[in-house]
Amino acid sequence: MATYAVGDLQGCLEPLKCLLERVAFDPAEDRLWLVGDLVNRGPQSLETLRYLYNLRDSLMCVLGNHDLHLLAVGNNIERLKKGDTLREILDAPDRVELLDWLRRQKIMHYDESRNIALVHAGIPPQWTLKKALKCAAEVESALADDNLYTAYLDGMYGNDPVKWDNDLTGVARLRVITNYFTRMRFCTAEGKLDLKSKEGADTALPGYKPWFAHPERKTRDTRIIFGHWAALEGKCDEPGVFALDTGCVWGGAMTLMNIDTGERHDCQCQDPLPITQPATAKP
Repeated sequence: MATYAVGDLQGCLEPLKCLLERVAFDPAEDRLWLVGDLVNRGPQSLETLRYLYNLRDSLMCVLGNHDLHLLAVGNNIERLKKGDTLREILDAPDRVELLDWLRRQKIMHYDESRNIALVHAGIPPQWTLKKALKCAAEVESALADDNLYTAYLDGMYGNDPVKWDNDLTGVARLRVITNYFTRMRFCTAEGKLDLKSKEGADTALPGYKPWFAHPERKTRDTRIIFGHWAALEGKCDEPGVFALDTGCVWGGAMTLMNIDTGERHDCQCQDPLPITQPATAKP
């Protein structure tokens, strides 16, 4: 039995199938961890979501910003954006079943036996592992609660608050948790976010660093797998932190990693967005 983690799919189904075939993935025995951004931008968002739904008993998914965007659009809270490839999902006869499954996925997964965490964007440096799991559970609870679901989706958009405060309540509290887990790249040691900078790790503004690079980070004893940051090209020098978004949809490759051995495989995207797409357009 093997457990594999794969970087952002973004509706690129064929490279995923290529990788699973390469490692002879057996859903009856093996497990697949996904870092989120399952859909959008790529050519097969609907087919990808259906494929994962059928594979759901062998999956561990965390949600990314594109997945949350799909849920918001599917609930008529947000409109489709230019470049979205979600229309087929919205028009599909099984959309209700697919979106209901999606909303019940996790924001953060932690495997205690391996001491390894799975997130989409990262964990802010000022949070302990216990704090991160507690905050992730708050968003997961809101997504699963019919009384809170639409209010959460309606309030999750926005860059404020830029920093965590234990006294935050309501939608503002859920929004900053969501931004940490699904949008973060750069922040200060205290967790103040810069959500505008999207380039490589060496482009931080003064006072900011990649979230994983702060010496004071309180999760240094936990291994962390993340995606979201295509500009890193899968490279992270921080021990125990594994970047798996290698920009398949932007003309790069999709990456799969055996989480126990560290062995990596990659497969080129067959139908990427134009490689002239400016990096600042990446979500």
